[in-house]
Amino acid sequence: MYLCYIDESGTSDVPGNTSHFVLAGVSVPIWRWRAADQEISHILGRYGLRNEELHTAWLLRPYLEQRRIADFQQLSYVARRSAVERERNAHLLRLQQTNQRKTYRQIKKNCAHTHPYIHLTHQERKSLVGDVADCISNWGFARLFAECIDKIHFDSNRAGRTVDEQAFEQIVSRFEQYLANTDETGGQRNYGLLVHDNNETIARKHTEFMRQFHRQGTLWTRIERIIETPLFVDSSLTRMVQVADLCGYALRRYVENGEADLFRRIFARADRSRNVVVGVRHFTNLSCTCEICRAHRVS
Repeated sequence: MYLCYIDESGTSDVPGNTSHFVLAGVSVPIWRWRAADQEISHILGRYGLRNEELHTAWLLRPYLEQRRIADFQQLSYVARRSAVERERNAHLLRLQQTNQRKTYRQIKKNCAHTHPYIHLTHQERKSLVGDVADCISNWGFARLFAECIDKIHFDSNRAGRTVDEQAFEQIVSRFEQYLANTDETGGQRNYGLLVHDNNETIARKHTEFMRQFHRQGTLWTRIERIIETPLFVDSSLTRMVQVADLCGYALRRYVENGEADLFRRIFARADRSRNVVVGVRHFTNLSCTCEICRAHRVS
């Protein structure tokens, strides 16, 4: 039995505010998930975040308040947190006094999302994410599946589906094929379950799609090994969905901006067949020479 944890990066809206939409899935056998979960929690614990969510995009943002605090790096975690909170509260108060309501709401939202990490410098946060990526890279038992869609080159009318629908169908198809390829000797089948970050709109859509796939199969394969419809969970409570979040972020930052450091660490886990990457695809123009496209082509 295998669990495939799924999360997305970027927006599926066209054009939206990102050029790519990425849906990433990380598969682990059920006898490995507890140890994998504990490894991630242990890394977070080293940075004072054992009970906090690993949310890569919020971790890696620059926190401008830290630059205004003298000798921030030399302060203790407690002193850093106190100093950042003081700076943020003062800024929010100024926005209220000048009646900048829209900016106030956005800044308050940003503060809430980044609050768990404010005791860490930007370099420490980058090191944390790098440590987690290295950990994932060493999981020989894990497999990475992902569909990275360049929305400029995606025609929903021609495809007969939306961006997020195509991405989900691709992940399902590749996970099913992986389960078939790793069937036990003697005819014993492997089975899998999808575990998805919870989103009410996506939950309804993907549940219905999975029911359809069970009845009719996908464009690429019959679905015989993935059981049930996806299990939707709160990502803040599930380490492995947070791992999928990191992988999705690393893939999108690579295909959009060429940021290769995190990408190369997690790409080591992409599902392969005879040295060809079959688990991760970059849907874009045929002339693309990125590492994903090169690894996806048969030599």
